[in-house]
Amino acid sequence: MMIGIIEDDRLLNQALNKMLTDKGYDTTCAHSREEALALSADRIDLFLIDIGLPDGDGLKLYRELKAEKDVPAIFLTARDEEQDMLAAFDTGADDYVVKPFSMKVLLKRIEVVLKRNREGSVLTCGDITLYPEKKQVFSDDEEISLTAKEYQLLELFMANQDQVLTKENILDRIWGIDGEFVEENTLSVTISRLKKKLGREQSHIRNVFGLGYRMGE
Repeated sequence: MMIGIIEDDRLLNQALNKMLTDKGYDTTCAHSREEALALSADRIDLFLIDIGLPDGDGLKLYRELKAEKDVPAIFLTARDEEQDMLAAFDTGADDYVVKPFSMKVLLKRIEVVLKRNREGSVLTCGDITLYPEKKQVFSDDEEISLTAKEYQLLELFMANQDQVLTKENILDRIWGIDGEFVEENTLSVTISRLKKKLGREQSHIRNVFGLGYRMGE
């Protein structure tokens, strides 16, 4: 597996390079937008992209790289504002990591993204498997029947595992323009029904007090 590291902080770039090569990955490194555009996307399986590059915006850069080949990406950034995260996901990010971060956690996220990309659109969390194209959900080998909103919630959680999703973000992503008119209780009731159908302990959906919800093993 080849990972493209696009990070202008040379010490961090070197640290990422060493961590990944020690774990058996092949790497190719760039420190700017100009250097990144010279990389051959054809042989890269995943990009790690710093949003704040010295000669351009990492989000715009990713759009340019995707035009050559649709390669998954994890964005690295010192900005933790919700609007920045939403902009990254709107660009097609597979994950978003705020600096400073744990190398072990980043490595796990890399493994998850690569596994998800190898398996196509299949999403998994514990015993739960979701097939987006078929709109089917299984717990072990048992298919679970969900309403449209329950399914959309689960797909959102499973596509953003181990990340805290705010209530406002969830309402906006699932209910769209109607989200501002939906009572907060509607969201909590829908999530409660979803957890019950999946099996509360197996659902892996947790309330993060004062922030929102997170799904992860």
